[in-house]
Amino acid sequence: MEQTAVHPAVLEHDTAAGANGSRFIRACLRLPTDRTPVWFLRQAGRYMPEYMAVRRHHSLLEICRTPEIAAEVTITAAERLGVDAAIIFADLLLPFTPMGLDFEFVADEGPRVHAPIRTAAQARALRTDRTQDLLYVSRAIEKVAAHFKVPRPAEGPNSDPAGDTLGIIGFCGALFTLASYMIEGGSSRNYVETKKMMYGGGAAWGILMEKLVTVLSEYAAQQVEAGADCIQVFDSWVGALSVADYRQYVLSPTTELVRHISALGVPVIYFGVDTASLLPAMRETGADVLGLDWRIPLDHAWRTLGYSTAVQGNLDPITLFAPEAVLHAHVVEVLAAAAGRPGHIFNLGHGIVPGTPVEAVLAVVDQIKRSSG
Repeated sequence: MEQTAVHPAVLEHDTAAGANGSRFIRACLRLPTDRTPVWFLRQAGRYMPEYMAVRRHHSLLEICRTPEIAAEVTITAAERLGVDAAIIFADLLLPFTPMGLDFEFVADEGPRVHAPIRTAAQARALRTDRTQDLLYVSRAIEKVAAHFKVPRPAEGPNSDPAGDTLGIIGFCGALFTLASYMIEGGSSRNYVETKKMMYGGGAAWGILMEKLVTVLSEYAAQQVEAGADCIQVFDSWVGALSVADYRQYVLSPTTELVRHISALGVPVIYFGVDTASLLPAMRETGADVLGLDWRIPLDHAWRTLGYSTAVQGNLDPITLFAPEAVLHAHVVEVLAAAAGRPGHIFNLGHGIVPGTPVEAVLAVVDQIKRSSG
């Protein structure tokens, strides 16, 4: 496949990446790094004893909405694992509350939205003027950024003698995923109500997309101002769409969101699950990095993209339960598929699941650091 021209964002952020001193940010922009950077989706979570100790005293939403605790959880995970980036501890659905959409987490069920959006009138009633209510996330980012502002010592003779600055990742949910929670009222297997609204031809879907773009753009701006030097956009459920539906109903507003975030001067990671068929369309959003799940070989995905973006991934999270030799071989396979090309960020193909042995996660980090990258 013919390679696509270098995305302009690489040139726009080049100088900033050099000044940043972060191998993670440099990799986001497909610039050379001393080794492959590594971090993990859900690296602060229910597999980690330190996190579970906090959860014994606080609910998920209490942690998210208390900057001191959210920062502590974020920092503890990054330092315990020795990774190259810290992603702020928050939840995808936090913007729902200032938009006027109440939700809760129900044991063994997940999130439940009390009054799902099913009509254009309900979509119009969603508010976009209360994003300041989300500033607790930015305050947590400020604490994390201050904690990690001093570069870490150089790892070896090939590392920058000035050391590496840990990447600080902010994030938000993506449009289809958040819309599906709003419309379905929670998790879904078939997204019947969501697709009914999409296909219905009425005003509701467009209104919902517009409102979400407005809120998420401001939310991301708050995080960047607080010290996030990258924003990851999570589209967990977008793999439920065909390529044609993605292009017709989701691509344009998602592109608008990515452009708003890119204009803040930070790279954007766009991640979805079960999206192998959607990757060429997702590239058109202009995101600097595409997250890959484990269902597609990394080298095949990157080649399909014409090497025009950085890629993140894509170890199957369940291999962290495998015997040591099997896990080691799978990590080697991912690194071999990347072939040392600038622009690979090692990660999982989805989040760390509860019960994952912490020792396995640490072993992967150690293996990455010992590899030539």
